[in-house]
This record gives sequence, structure tokens and C-alpha cells, in this order.
Amino acid sequence: MAKRQFTAVYKKSGKWYLGWVEEIPGVNTQGRTLREAKANLKEALQLVIQTSRLMSRIGTEKGIIREPLAVSV
Repeated sequence: MAKRQFTAVYKKSGKWYLGWVEEIPGVNTQGRTLREAKANLKEALQLVIQTSRLMSRIGTEKGIIREPLAVSV
């Protein structure tokens, strides 16, 4: 499994730390400590990627081509 890098953003809001991934909408979390928010965000990102992969394979038809795609930003 390839290791990828994403941008994590954290913000203190009251007693909570909010966290999200800039590059992937829907990967959000919170934690009572920054450490907890970081761990939660890592888990949320893994789950979103795994779920997206599984969902994209459900009901796929013949003739589908899957290949790695690399971009530089």
C-alpha cells in the first residue's frame, strides 16, 4: 500500500480541537486534545479512502480501466 501525504488542518474551538483534510471533502473530526484529534483524523481519512474504493467497485461493468494517476501540485 502506497503512503500518501495530505494536509491536516486543526482549529481550537472551545474545549475541542476540530480537524479536517484540505484535499478531501468530508474528512472531518474532533478531539478533546490535539493528540486525540490527530489520531481521529488519521482514522477518518483511512476509512473514507477505504470506503470510496469499495463503493467504486460495486456494480462496475466490464470495460472499466483502473490505473495509478500521479500529479504534481
